[in-house]
Parts: sequence; C-alpha cells; structure tokens
Amino acid sequence: MSATTTLADLLAHADAAGHDHAVTEKNSGLQHIHNHATGGIVWFPTWKKFRETADWTEAVEGVAEGLSAAPVTAEEQAAALLAEELDALLKRAAESPDAAVFAGGNLTHHLTRTWAVSDAVAKATGKELATGSSTPAFLADYPYDVYAQDGGVFATALWNDIIDARRTRALADEAARKALKPVSRKALKNAARKASRR
Repeated sequence: MSATTTLADLLAHADAAGHDHAVTEKNSGLQHIHNHATGGIVWFPTWKKFRETADWTEAVEGVAEGLSAAPVTAEEQAAALLAEELDALLKRAAESPDAAVFAGGNLTHHLTRTWAVSDAVAKATGKELATGSSTPAFLADYPYDVYAQDGGVFATALWNDIIDARRTRALADEAARKALKPVSRKALKNAARKASRR
C-alpha cells in the first residue's frame, strides 16, 4: 500500500466488502467493533496500517510543527495535549444524544490522533517509532495501552468509555431530576403523620 492511500479509502473499502469481517480484517490491516446499538460495524486501522497512509504523514507533520515551538519538552507537551483531548472527547460523549453514533463517528479520529502525536514525539526526539512491544514513557499515565494488539485494546477500551460517559451522564441527570422533583401534598401529609406517631 503506498503512502498515497488515505484512511477514508481503506475504511470505505472495508465497508463495501460485505459481511465476512474476519477476511476483510485479515486482508486490509483494519480491525472492527460491532456497534450493537446500531447493528453496524465500525472499522478502524491498526497503528501499523495507519502509518502506511497519507493521513499519517500529514498528521505527524502537523503535530511536529506544534511540538518544535513549545517551551517545554515534546514529551511533556504531548502528554498534556493527549490528556486534554481525551477529557474533551469524553465530555462531548457524555453530552451526545446517542452514544453509539458518537462512538462510531469519533473512535478512529481519536485513535489515529493519539498515534500521530506519539510518532511525532518519537521523530522530534530522535527515537524509534513505538511498536506493540514498546510504549513511550510519556504515555505512562495515559489510561489506555495504545499499541497492544495493534491498537485493538485501545479501541475497545476507548469505545466502552465513550458509551459509559453517556450512560453516567444520563444516570446523573436522572438523579438530579429526582432530587428536584416537587414533593406531593400526599407525601407531605404521610410524612407528617409518621412524624406525629414517633
């Protein structure tokens, strides 16, 4: 696959390949998650496949420009940047009307963005690009194993956190609604009667 291939092309080919997902995954270098809420499949690249696309080159160069101008080390800036972006993603997920649709639309972007930042740091510091057997030290506090199983572990954990963010928000909203619910006159009378018996 040449570096002129785009991620969009790869994902479109996978979507068009039909229902034999195992064969498509094996032949394309992509992985997938079943979106049970929508009945669809969400394809995402492995970190290896992402490096073979034109998108990778563009993304890494874009991050590298920002890192070179930073007053702090590339690693410190990258760690802060990824933490901020993850926090923003989960906040947006919590506010989204449909967690499954949001997860499907944002998963690949966040995965590839994280890998691009990591690779840009490696280039800026003259280190080897990370592999499944090595995770950069600056990712030590990041809550995901970014390279395990070619990125599949990262994708699955992030997917679940996006879905959970919406669910947690819905539960919090429901609890707040119940707390603010006006108490009925009947409930007040019952409470007064119980108090008078004590």
